[in-house]
Amino acid sequence: MFLVMGITGKVGGATAEHLLAHGKEVRALVRNRDKAANWANQGVELVDGDWNDSAAIERALKGVEGAFVMLPPVWAPSPDYKEARSVIASYVEALTKAAPPRVVALSSMGANRTSGHGVIAALSLLEQGFRGLTSPTAFVRAGGFFENFLYGLQVAQGGMLPVYYNPTNRKSTMVATNDIGAQVATLLTGSTWSGQRIVEIGSMVTADEVAEQLGEVLNLAVKAFAIPRAGWAEAFEQFGIPKGHSGPAEEMFEAVNAGWMDLGVAGTEHVAGTTSARAVFEAASNVNG
Repeated sequence: MFLVMGITGKVGGATAEHLLAHGKEVRALVRNRDKAANWANQGVELVDGDWNDSAAIERALKGVEGAFVMLPPVWAPSPDYKEARSVIASYVEALTKAAPPRVVALSSMGANRTSGHGVIAALSLLEQGFRGLTSPTAFVRAGGFFENFLYGLQVAQGGMLPVYYNPTNRKSTMVATNDIGAQVATLLTGSTWSGQRIVEIGSMVTADEVAEQLGEVLNLAVKAFAIPRAGWAEAFEQFGIPKGHSGPAEEMFEAVNAGWMDLGVAGTEHVAGTTSARAVFEAASNVNG
């Protein structure tokens, strides 16, 4: 039995799919059973609880062979990242008491630093908070998700894909969530290890390449267009971030564009992505019909 947090999201869902495909039993902590009904229909055991409920997390950890944990995404965090700190404290309390045989935590490129990377700060806090766990722990530092470009299926019909990557021909680390889920499942079920591991996952890709692959799916020529820096706040607001609260998201992309959130941090392992942006766009296009 393996615990998968965030099963109704993309990475948690991909992890569960890979575990089930290998005949493993899966358990999930959920706030809304209706939202997770499709997982229950596939045999996933649902445990009622919340990210901030350490007792519920501890119950969900009972008897598991391993656990995948992650933070709920918060694009407009409080200045002190209290949302992340609260969840991390719940995790640490539960994981300390339950001490599962292994823990895999979703992190991000850039989490090796403690400042200057905006919303990635939450994942730096997660790694720091987990340093004292007795369970063997692996941090999966993922690149930017190809799924974050899915808005392009609608907005790029005119041949332009607006992006925050500048310049658009500079390579940065990107990955499909399916590949993250596959790697997490491998870490949970593969050879045992002791202590802590850091696994970077992703490949070096440009926004231009993503736009080109999107165009292949849309059957038209698509070019990446770097949103002017002065227009970032307004663009983030259009994606749902409250006015005046886009600073952490902007800082994250500034760090990406500065080039220091790439692969190859000392002391890390690396797994290349195998799922292309094109495959991600094709799958979403097929689902949306």
